[in-house]
Amino acid sequence: MTSSPAIDVVRVSHHYGQRQALCDLDLAVREGEIFAVVGPNGGGKTTLFRLLSTLLPPQSGQVRILGHDVVTETFAVRALIGIVFQAPGLDRQLTVAENLRHQGHLYGMSGLRLKQRQDDLLTRLRLSDRRDERVATLSGGLRRRVELAKGMLHGPRLLLLDEPSTGLDPAARRDLWDYLTTLRREDGVTVVLTTHLLEEAELADRIALLDAGKLLALDTPDALRATVGGDAITIRAREPAALAVEVRARFGCAAEVVDDSVRLEQPDGHQWIARLVEAFPGRIDAVTFSRPTLEDVFIDRTGHRFAHETAEQRDAAGGKRRGKGYA
Repeated sequence: MTSSPAIDVVRVSHHYGQRQALCDLDLAVREGEIFAVVGPNGGGKTTLFRLLSTLLPPQSGQVRILGHDVVTETFAVRALIGIVFQAPGLDRQLTVAENLRHQGHLYGMSGLRLKQRQDDLLTRLRLSDRRDERVATLSGGLRRRVELAKGMLHGPRLLLLDEPSTGLDPAARRDLWDYLTTLRREDGVTVVLTTHLLEEAELADRIALLDAGKLLALDTPDALRATVGGDAITIRAREPAALAVEVRARFGCAAEVVDDSVRLEQPDGHQWIARLVEAFPGRIDAVTFSRPTLEDVFIDRTGHRFAHETAEQRDAAGGKRRGKGYA
């Protein structure tokens, strides 16, 4: 691992008309780490991915990848990165091997070098027995593995993945992360991915949390959770605004209304269940508490939930959030 960052983003801003997609963004990604860029839809993830992959020049600021400027040294950058887009990039009518062979030709690979690299990746991604099958016949998880093989074929030092778990079931998602971890450990490849799945981001070494184009936080998952001031307590009530005022007055703690529920953070959250119910008899419909999560970090920074994370997306990420409920 070198002292210079694999990615260095300095004071980058970008607009689409009147809408600001990125606002004075600064972040650095270390070589050899798995780094997640996390945010709701519209948070700036896609714009940042397009800048990093040289598809879009920054309107202001600078982006350097492995020491090269993405604007003035575009071709040098493209030789060093592998990209897996969210939208499928495979020719469904070609076989797995044919897709890889054509990808290799785009990077000037041929002959024994291409064959050896192709065979190695097919083995490592457990695709050897599928090499002669048409992509159209493969499951979503297998297609994603072929996409990864394409992105890694030329031996990049940096792998960029845009929403890599899209369309994958939990088993395929685990396989994907197992491979990314192996790739980082054995080949020293830096992996940067965008995701709207908070549970997926927990697996990264570090996380950049974006919202409305601004960097809310950047640290390890544990360090981010540690910034939350205790267990997250959520109270469902018919009059949440009035109840929040009374909780603040009664207990002298910060209680806010988030998505029509009262939310507060306190150490030993389980001890607050009976205390709250006794203090406001008949006023509380339900109380839940959970250990701090990345969503709690997001709420702490913004005052609202991870708004664009749908129930379907949460289910795809592995089910309900941690927590205990008391009705």
